Amino acid sequence: MPDTSPPIEPGLPTVREFWDSQSSRYDEDPDHGLREHEAREAWRAHLTQWLPEPPATVLDLGCGTGSLSLLALEAGHRVRGVDLSPAMVAEATEKCAGLDASFIVGDAADPPAAGPVDAVLARHLLWTLPDPHTALRRWLGLLRPGGRLVLVEGRWWPAGAVEPYAQGTETMPWQGGVRAEDLVAALDPLVERLEVVCLSSESVLWGRDVDDERYAVVATAATG
Repeated sequence: MPDTSPPIEPGLPTVREFWDSQSSRYDEDPDHGLREHEAREAWRAHLTQWLPEPPATVLDLGCGTGSLSLLALEAGHRVRGVDLSPAMVAEATEKCAGLDASFIVGDAADPPAAGPVDAVLARHLLWTLPDPHTALRRWLGLLRPGGRLVLVEGRWWPAGAVEPYAQGTETMPWQGGVRAEDLVAALDPLVERLEVVCLSSESVLWGRDVDDERYAVVATAATG
């Protein structure tokens, strides 16, 4: 049988190695570290609207350094985080120490032993996945009836304008981000209801003005 695996780009790290290398400076971006009071409070206000009433169990997929996890914890939720990068998981564990949180290294597209939970939260994750449609179905399967799927996403670069950042990433179908209409088309048949919240005009969330497409999709799983 011929080898159909994608070629390995010389000099590129693996996906895990890339995100490990980003962990120590990841929080320097205003929307990652949420170190500025205004940015942190803007994200807190949105999460309060999007997540169920506390206390709920929130699964933070691709949790990174745990900034959104911390906001959910401060709101009274329980948080379980998953990230492919051991270095990111270490940062999140330290940031949320002493709170009702646990973080593990794993594949966010198919998280191990994660459900059922009240909410699944993911921010800027879908563009990194080789099969985002399958991941969405898996995530919905982790929710209790009526649970929430909260996806913060965007479309930052046009197709073909993104250079691979790690081995295998040239095959990611949503590389560069996903348009809201495409994400809605993928989710709408699978959920009871959903809403799209435009975030492009809220510069406080990003620490700067942005001219690309940024939004959240908040979907409710079927109740039966």
